[in-house]
Amino acid sequence: MLKPLVNAALFQCGWFACVLGGDSRWLLVGFAALALHLLWTSSWAEEGQVILAVTLLGTVIDTSLRTFGVFHFSLPGPLIPFWLVLLWALLATTLRHCLAWTARPWWRASVLGAAAGPLSYYAGSQLAGVSFGYATAPTLIGLALLWAVAFPVLHWVARQLGH
Repeated sequence: MLKPLVNAALFQCGWFACVLGGDSRWLLVGFAALALHLLWTSSWAEEGQVILAVTLLGTVIDTSLRTFGVFHFSLPGPLIPFWLVLLWALLATTLRHCLAWTARPWWRASVLGAAAGPLSYYAGSQLAGVSFGYATAPTLIGLALLWAVAFPVLHWVARQLGH
């Protein structure tokens, strides 16, 4: 019971550090949360594979969204900012731990993804100075549809690499 709560707390600390701190020294808090998670887990090699795979997949997803004009960041470039890459790594730490209960049945992950994904992006946009390239309502609906598919896929990836 304690491990999922600590996992959730580490994720939240990392989320706030990344979103509020951007590409600054606050990223060290996110890295510390990631390191503590890996130190605490008994299967750090498997967990590392999950983190790497989810981070790469998430970076592709968000870079694609940036390319299609869904997100506008203050820093120029084709890729998403590093703080957002780290957020994907932190999300990966939750899939086999505090959010494991959302994996099955698959529709539970889909419903949670459709609700929480857009809310996280919206909160991040308000706190991190990221702007949406399109009107807010259609952007959030599009993100909900994307996350309704993406979150079950992320759980599937975590399950495949976790064995």
